[in-house]
Amino acid sequence: MSDRSSGDIIRQVRIERAILVIRGRRVITDSELAELYGVPTRRLNEQVKRNASRFPGDFMFRLTAGEKAEVVAICDHLQSLKFSPTLPNAFTEHGAIMAANVLNSELAVEMSVHVVRTFVRLREAAAQHAELDRRPRQLERRVGKHDFHIAGIVKKLRELTAVPSPPPRKVRRIGFNREDEQEE
Repeated sequence: MSDRSSGDIIRQVRIERAILVIRGRRVITDSELAELYGVPTRRLNEQVKRNASRFPGDFMFRLTAGEKAEVVAICDHLQSLKFSPTLPNAFTEHGAIMAANVLNSELAVEMSVHVVRTFVRLREAAAQHAELDRRPRQLERRVGKHDFHIAGIVKKLRELTAVPSPPPRKVRRIGFNREDEQEE
């Protein structure tokens, strides 16, 4: 029996859907994070602005206009950003935790645990995928070096396991043979 409730699974799926890869980093937009934490986006950004020293560049960054347009085009659930006059903030895993701390609400703290767990699950899945991708490449390199030797071994094995063909027999015909008659 699983120790996770259906509510946890639904939250995880919702959070996974909100996490995007921008600039090679997994992030969640301010509007998505605010919704998860149960506050208006404006309030989240106010708290971030008041506590700017807690949000260095590796915790949070502002999207460019091009990144915003790309995110809106790719993600249907972010269509509301299309007409927003401001550029959204993107929070990394650490930024999401810090945002929960500055908001200091029970829901934000509770949801930050789910957000972090989801970030960790995605990181583990990516690492596992990278490992699965790396192993066949290593095998290809190893086998590639030995192709010539393996081909020679296979050839010898085929020679050893081949059924020898019977030697050709001189066929002697039964019955009257004209050649026999001429020789006498």
